[in-house]
Amino acid sequence: MQTQTLALAFLAATTVGGIAWVFLYPYLSGEKKAESRRASVARNEQSTTRGSERTQRSRREQVEGSLKELEARRQKDKKVPLGVRISQAGLEWSEQKFWMISGALGLFGFGAAFMVGGGLLGAAGIGFAMGLGAPRWLLGFLKKRREKAFLKALPDAVDVIVRGIKAGLPLFESLKAVVNDASEPLRSEFLAIIETQAIGMPLGEACARLYERMPLPEANFFGIVIAIQQKSGGNLSEALGNLSRVLRDRKKMAEKIQAMSMEAKASAAIIGSLPPIVMILVFLTTPDYIALLWTNSMGQLMLVGCALWMTCGVLVMKKMINFDF
Repeated sequence: MQTQTLALAFLAATTVGGIAWVFLYPYLSGEKKAESRRASVARNEQSTTRGSERTQRSRREQVEGSLKELEARRQKDKKVPLGVRISQAGLEWSEQKFWMISGALGLFGFGAAFMVGGGLLGAAGIGFAMGLGAPRWLLGFLKKRREKAFLKALPDAVDVIVRGIKAGLPLFESLKAVVNDASEPLRSEFLAIIETQAIGMPLGEACARLYERMPLPEANFFGIVIAIQQKSGGNLSEALGNLSRVLRDRKKMAEKIQAMSMEAKASAAIIGSLPPIVMILVFLTTPDYIALLWTNSMGQLMLVGCALWMTCGVLVMKKMINFDF
């Protein structure tokens, strides 16, 4: 009897101890607090992850909005006015001066062609070509030459800005350093950015307007990088460093394309120059034979038609051998 009582007491004590171990030990040993801390850390990590995802999503939305805004502005400004084209060529002419020069060239071409016996129709065609074609060709030639000089100096200028930012200078001061050391036309374009920002325009928008004065993809890239960084933040030195590498790679690609297309360009130049060369040689050997082209009305009409067809052929060949990338 006493043995059974002792056994029951032992079992009861063991049961009470087990229950106490299960329910009280976590609180006494700190495991409950550790579990609560782990749960709290997990909740904090989850909230941090959600916050970073929201931040990344917001940044992507800002970048997409900036790109859409810039593209809408490019589409709006697709038709370039004459004054902007003159400034893109690096000239300080007014529109009135341009039209006066065009009119003077047209009158000179008409008078010279009529005096040498080109006839009224031929003289009118030459005067029209010199009055409207020659000034615009000059603007295009000066614009392309200016763009080539700008592209040649832009990667080095971006590297100067990157080094200035890494040294602790603000972006505005880095742009000033480029203005002090760069050559034309890059110096005048970056000076225009500084002057535009000085009158109150945000720096990102001032850099985005570089594309209006220098309509090049590389200038557009630079403006987009600065505009997006000003709106959404980020590591500007890293972004500009990547831009510098992209600009140099595009330059290498352009030079490679030019080297590969030189044979086609030489063939097009030979084909395009053969008719006028043959005409000059025939005129030198038998002038009376070819003089009918500008002394006879039918010959003048044929000469104008030949000039138009030759122009169309040269333009087609030019389109075939020019590669955009």
